[in-house]
Amino acid sequence: MFTDKYLTCKDCGEEFSFSAAEQEFYEEKGFTNEPGRCPTCRKARKQSRNQSGGRFGRDDRQQFSTICAECGQETTVPFKPSSDRPVYCRDCFQARRNQNRY
Repeated sequence: MFTDKYLTCKDCGEEFSFSAAEQEFYEEKGFTNEPGRCPTCRKARKQSRNQSGGRFGRDDRQQFSTICAECGQETTVPFKPSSDRPVYCRDCFQARRNQNRY
């Protein structure tokens, strides 16, 4: 059903093979787009994301110190809290979230 294809990497411009087995894997996972990067560039991109704190660079976000409205413990959040809405620590937020699901 599938045959090997050759694609061009959008980062380095080199041609790379998109094998029949990889195509089958992509279909099984429901992926609709072919890979745009060669395996070397994919690996480099993944490593740089891991070092920078993930896909959106979350380690770079400014953190604000506040007191949890539920348990009273000090916590940090990635947004400036306002006095008109309660702010929760990670544990209390998760507990409230799970409570609201059921």
